[in-house]
Amino acid sequence: MRQTNHIILTLVAVFITTLSCWGAQQDYPERSQPNKFTIKKVDFDHVRDVISNPNNAYYYPKLMKAFNSNDTTLSIEAWRNFYYGYTFQEDYNPFRESIYANVVEDLYYRRPTTRAECDTIESYAEKSLNDNMFDLNQMNYYIYVLKEKKKHARAAVWQYRLDRLIAAIMSSGRGTKEEPWVVIAPEHEYNIINFLGFVATEHETLEGGIDYIKVQPVAGKSAEGFYFDISRMMQIAALKFPDY
Repeated sequence: MRQTNHIILTLVAVFITTLSCWGAQQDYPERSQPNKFTIKKVDFDHVRDVISNPNNAYYYPKLMKAFNSNDTTLSIEAWRNFYYGYTFQEDYNPFRESIYANVVEDLYYRRPTTRAECDTIESYAEKSLNDNMFDLNQMNYYIYVLKEKKKHARAAVWQYRLDRLIAAIMSSGRGTKEEPWVVIAPEHEYNIINFLGFVATEHETLEGGIDYIKVQPVAGKSAEGFYFDISRMMQIAALKFPDY
């Protein structure tokens, strides 16, 4: 997988513009603008409680229904529970990858020029997302080809989903050692780095389920690297895949 090369290009230009103002000391009010949020530590015990309670607004089947119905009224808190709550679902696999993913990726990086190639990306990206709804790379490819095919309304729906999932992840911390971003899949570390306009250069696994990823210097930005909390992901992996 081309983890360090999954750059989102112009598809998330607006979102990148918002995130370019990000700083380790800055908080964002949750509902004032779609791409702004409050930093809040993930409490997985609380997540488990609310997503398993049928009377709670964040009951997981309700969140899934809202996701599938293209509901655009969900708060960042709802998206946080949807994203992190997935780790409590039976089919959660932190290393999940669709059999269709590589086909889509290869075509995308060759920049499709024919209708047939675009049709192939659309078809396989859709199948891939049905296998793994949190594959942010496949979302990117799907949005790209939908725009190429002038399906702008459908592309906007998926762009909204992508932006909200990124916001949910980034609301979990600041990417610092003290407040790392919490992710539920390895590739999400690289997605966040690329969304911020950086390129990863080195990966280091630290104690306590923390990853540190160094980045190439960027003019005007002081960041040398970012921290990610993968402890929940590795906890589930140890239970489901003890031989991993």
